[in-house]
Amino acid sequence: MEVPLYLLEKLKPIKLLLLDVDGVLTDGGLIYHDDGSESKVFDVKDGHGIKLLQRAGVEVGLLTGRYSRAVMNRARDLGIDLVREGVKNKIKAYDEILKQENLKDEEVAFMGDDLVDIPVLRRVGLAIAVPDACQDVFPYVHYTTQRSGGRGACREVCEMILKAQSKWSSVTDRYF
Repeated sequence: MEVPLYLLEKLKPIKLLLLDVDGVLTDGGLIYHDDGSESKVFDVKDGHGIKLLQRAGVEVGLLTGRYSRAVMNRARDLGIDLVREGVKNKIKAYDEILKQENLKDEEVAFMGDDLVDIPVLRRVGLAIAVPDACQDVFPYVHYTTQRSGGRGACREVCEMILKAQSKWSSVTDRYF
């Protein structure tokens, strides 16, 4: 995928890709089991994109309104240490992350898909939505992915960041 020219200047300073989970890293579906546990489906390609981004020195974090063992397991598998679950006020959590990580708004990209994400989308340097996001989100984003949540949207963004920052070759050379 080619990086859209209008996004280049927004992609270059990104040091943190912050992700909502339900609807972004998953398709938003929840499977409840008889014992009360739940399942989520994550895309392997998204996971590999996250690993490539981390290899290039770009941090990845999760900012989600729900608690889920599945999310913590996925974060652990991917080596994501920056995880905020059960967040009711995402902008407050975002401000805490900025302070903790010593980052500025323009150094953060955020992918969201629903109303609760809008305050963060309005602040970050690069605001991204998936195509099946809540319609009210779109006026606040710089980019809408071609792929849907849980179906490669995160990978798409990871590749754009790597290419815009001229890091794609260094993290993919081993494959070619």
